Amino acid sequence: MARPRWHRTPVLPGSPVGRWWDRFVAIWAAVNLGWVAFDITYVPLRTFWLQRNLYPIPSVPLAVPLRVLPDVTPWMDPIKGIEPHRETAAWIRSFDQLDSAMAAHRPGAPLNPVQKRLLAIQGDLTAQMIDTNPFAASNASGTLEKIKSRLRREADRDSARQSALWLLSPAGLEAHPWPEQERFWRQRVLPLVETNYWRSIDENGRPTDHFWRYDLLLFQSVFALDVLVRVRRLRRRLPGLSWGEALLRRWIDLPLLLPFWRWLRVVPVLERLQTSGLINIEPLRAVVSRAVVALLAVELFEVLALQLIDGFQGLIRSRRWPGRIRALRSHQSVVSNDERELVELVRIWAPLLLVQVAPRLAPELQGVLGHALQQSLQSAMVPPPLRGLQPLLEVERGVSRQVASGMVDSLLDLSRSTGERLGRRDDQQLELLERCIDRFWEELAAALESGPALERSQQLLCALLEEFKANYLSQISRAGIEGLIDELDQLMVKGVRPGSSTTPDP
Repeated sequence: MARPRWHRTPVLPGSPVGRWWDRFVAIWAAVNLGWVAFDITYVPLRTFWLQRNLYPIPSVPLAVPLRVLPDVTPWMDPIKGIEPHRETAAWIRSFDQLDSAMAAHRPGAPLNPVQKRLLAIQGDLTAQMIDTNPFAASNASGTLEKIKSRLRREADRDSARQSALWLLSPAGLEAHPWPEQERFWRQRVLPLVETNYWRSIDENGRPTDHFWRYDLLLFQSVFALDVLVRVRRLRRRLPGLSWGEALLRRWIDLPLLLPFWRWLRVVPVLERLQTSGLINIEPLRAVVSRAVVALLAVELFEVLALQLIDGFQGLIRSRRWPGRIRALRSHQSVVSNDERELVELVRIWAPLLLVQVAPRLAPELQGVLGHALQQSLQSAMVPPPLRGLQPLLEVERGVSRQVASGMVDSLLDLSRSTGERLGRRDDQQLELLERCIDRFWEELAAALESGPALERSQQLLCALLEEFKANYLSQISRAGIEGLIDELDQLMVKGVRPGSSTTPDP
């Protein structure tokens, strides 16, 4: 019983150095795949990496801090060409100055000129930020909408711009003292403003991205070396392969060397982890292939079966059908001067059937022929009034068996001698066989052309194929492909016993 492929031990390189190298490259490729996934998702998730807060419920302001994660924005922003936005950076600096100036202010006390000036500047910057929307540069206009919504709720105003100007005014400080406003600005507004950024554009008009440099230097150089090592192993195992053919055999490694579509690297990475023995993805592949087979097997078989049957029907309906039968004559199917297919088949199979198979059927042939003779001689040897006498019936049976035995022995002797003669190489015999076969196809084609049998045969055969399509192909989907897959699972898994022998993979 064949065992599933995921039960078999993967074939690893023979040398310890080769195994060590394959495992190192597999681990390094897995690290690269993780870095590629991080690079692809960094810009959309930059707010998370900047604040390291997880919001399980988007509509509820509940944040789960994840401070155990490092702040990767200082070294990832230069790689992606990200810089602080001028307007939002100026707003943050101005707010820090205002907070420092308002730290000594007591609730109810009058504001000094510096504090009034800083409040006015902060109000103007907030209004300007609402009007110009600097968040559009980072495709984060929704962040500005959140800020405006929170300002309207805090000031209880209909306009976010008026709410900001009122909060940052002496009247607003009387209703909401600075310690209360400071918490609001720092907890509800400042984290949103900090997420804004500006990304530079390269010479091709695309956002700056220097990821490819690090990828080429640290990873793709190792992958290129590994591909050469694998190609060299392949040429050593198959010396007839050229370098180009060996490289084509390793087409699965192509995504590792491409500077684009990096997410395709998941395929060669999984292949390397599997072949190096670090993981076993064969059960997952079996589950995926099972789902694909369950979806496509019925449709694929129906299409192929319909195409095959339609091809047969087209061949049968053709007016050249007698000509195609006539084309089966041996002189039109010659491969060489010494080889005629149909004649050679007759010369091989005739001795096989007449010399070896037919003699072994002697008892069965005698029984069939004896029963037929007995039925034929019932009324001839024993009259109907005497058929009740048992001795006469026994005599009848004995005569039938003797006659049948003699006839079968004679026919078998004749077939054995004929088969032995046909098995010998005889040019005249081959010529006679060829003439017989040619005559058969010629007479069959002539009979079809001269009578009504051709049209009627075509109608019957095409009707038979139509009935086959209507009855059998329509029931394929009802048969249930899942049942076939379950049966395959029983054969491949339940029938495997520990220690049973397996057939190695080719």
